[in-house]
Amino acid sequence: MLDNLQRLFRYRGLVQTLVTRELKARYRGSVLGFLWSFINPLLLLLVYTFVFSVVLPGFRGDLEPYALFLFCGLLPWTWFSSALLESSHSLIANGNLIKKVLFPVEILPVVAVLSNMFHFFFALPILGLFLLFYTRPVSPFELVWFPVVVLAQLVLTLGIAFFLSALTVHFRDLRDILGNLLTLWFFSTPILYPMSQLPPFGQGLMNLNPFAHLAIAYQEILFYEGPFGHWKWLLALLAGSFVVFLLGYALFDRLRDSFAEEV
Repeated sequence: MLDNLQRLFRYRGLVQTLVTRELKARYRGSVLGFLWSFINPLLLLLVYTFVFSVVLPGFRGDLEPYALFLFCGLLPWTWFSSALLESSHSLIANGNLIKKVLFPVEILPVVAVLSNMFHFFFALPILGLFLLFYTRPVSPFELVWFPVVVLAQLVLTLGIAFFLSALTVHFRDLRDILGNLLTLWFFSTPILYPMSQLPPFGQGLMNLNPFAHLAIAYQEILFYEGPFGHWKWLLALLAGSFVVFLLGYALFDRLRDSFAEEV
C-alpha cells in the first residue's frame, strides 16, 4: 500500500492535468463560465438567508450578520458534499480509463476532491468581500489556523472519497443513498445554527461529527471575535483525518483488482 501511495505522488502531473480539464469542462459552453464558481455559492446563500431570516427568523438565534455566519460553514460544506458525490461515481464514470492497464485509478477520486477544492478557493474572495462589507476584523493569529482547517478537511475528504469510490463500484445504490445521507449530515452540523443552541446532550453527540469541528473552526476564525478556542479539537481531527485517509486508501487498494471487471 505504501508503494502505491508513493506512486500517487509521482502522478501529480497527471492529477494536475485532469483537475484542469475538469475545471474547464464543468462550465464549457456556458455564457458566464468560471463566474458560476462565484454565483452558485451566492445564490445558495441567498436562498438559505431568505428562509432563515424571513420564513424562520427564530431559528437563527441572535447571530448577526447571519449571512456571514452561514457563508462560513456553507462554503466548506459545498466542497465536502460535492466532492463526495462526484468521487463516489468517479470510477464508474471513467470505466474506459480503468480498463487500461497502466492507468493509476486512485487519481480519479483525488481529481474529484481537488477540483471541488479549487471551486472552494474561487469562492473565498466572495467571503472576503462579506468580511469587508460587515467590517469584521480577522486576527492574523487566528488566520494562521485557516490552512490547518483546510488541510484537515482535504485529508478527511480524500479518505472518505477513497472509501466511497471503491464501494460504489460494487454497490451502485450507494451513490443514491449518499445524497440523502449528506442531507441528514448537513442538518446535523452547526452550519445553519450555532452549536450553543443545542442542549448538552446534543452537543455531546455533535462532538462525534467530524465536520462539526471543521464548521466551528471556520466560524471561530472568520466570524466570531476572540481567540481561536477550538484548536485542540482541530488538531485531534487532523490526526483522525490521516487515520481515515489511510483506512480509506487501504480499502481502495484492496479492491482495486476488481474495478476493471465491475465497471
